[in-house]
Amino acid sequence: MNKKYDFIKNILGTLIGNRGSAKDKQANYAEDIINYTKSIEINPNDAETYNKRGFAYFNQKEYPQAIADYTKAIEIKPDYATAYFKRGLAYKKQDSLSLAISDFNKAIEIKPNYEIAYIYRGIIYNDQGNFSLAIFDFNKAIEIKPNDAEAYNNRGGAYYSQMNYSQAISDFSKAIEINPDNATAYYNRGLAHYDQKNYSQAVSDYTKAIKINPNYATAYNNRGLVYSNQKSFNKAQFDYSKAIKIDPNNAKTYNNCGLTFNMQGNFKQAIHNFDKAIEINPNYANAFNNRAFAHYKIKEYDKVWADLKKAKELGFAIDPEFVSALKRRVSGVAHE
Repeated sequence: MNKKYDFIKNILGTLIGNRGSAKDKQANYAEDIINYTKSIEINPNDAETYNKRGFAYFNQKEYPQAIADYTKAIEIKPDYATAYFKRGLAYKKQDSLSLAISDFNKAIEIKPNYEIAYIYRGIIYNDQGNFSLAIFDFNKAIEIKPNDAEAYNNRGGAYYSQMNYSQAISDFSKAIEINPDNATAYYNRGLAHYDQKNYSQAVSDYTKAIKINPNYATAYNNRGLVYSNQKSFNKAQFDYSKAIKIDPNNAKTYNNCGLTFNMQGNFKQAIHNFDKAIEINPNYANAFNNRAFAHYKIKEYDKVWADLKKAKELGFAIDPEFVSALKRRVSGVAHE
């Protein structure tokens, strides 16, 4: 029966919050909204105040209100590129991607060198699988601002999605050269090294990402996966435990931890972890399939059939050789 780990491949794009100052991040946005509202009552035709209140709403994750304020700012000042860009961000948060692209297009039309608008439009194109368009936008961002680590990191993500690993690694390395504290770029380069079976380099990059960001749960998960493949089970379990402590609701990490216990022959502990994965995500076909194998190894055949049935219902392609082995085993038990 084939092992099936879940490799977490979240190529992360730039986040608007990362570009704010420490003061911005600690701002009392509710108080800001009250103050901006008072200013609007005094001067209802100030586009900048609507823009600022929209930003406060955005940071409170009140996206409809943010969109309404950015729209008002645009009505007052139709060539307000920043308001178009920020409204695009709010639409993106709501998964209204066509509206987001439309706003990024308008922002770029008004301000052709709007580097971050190219980056965010490229991120959407990449997420949609339009990798050539994404690379075009990241190229444009790099042309405008050659030392933008985020543009290189995101272009590397697009190349990675195309399985152009050498070019991806080159871009992630450039992002790291520009910003040596870019944990995401190390993490992403680790993904590319892993897919090329460069396991020592992958471990090195995940370790660097964790050193920069000690709460990087997915980096712990993926380093654990490498250790599992290298049969360094104690190291793998340590990393999965750290990932779970940081992010206790990540079903994939529990699944990977269960697989490592399977490989060690600790099937009851494996089942415990698959149970947790399924508790978090009841439609986790892979975890049902993996739990079936653990039940098989401790001769709980009724539970094997139940898990395989559920996995198949959820669209998992069951290994026919495993089914044949199970039938032979059950038949043998029946004749004992």
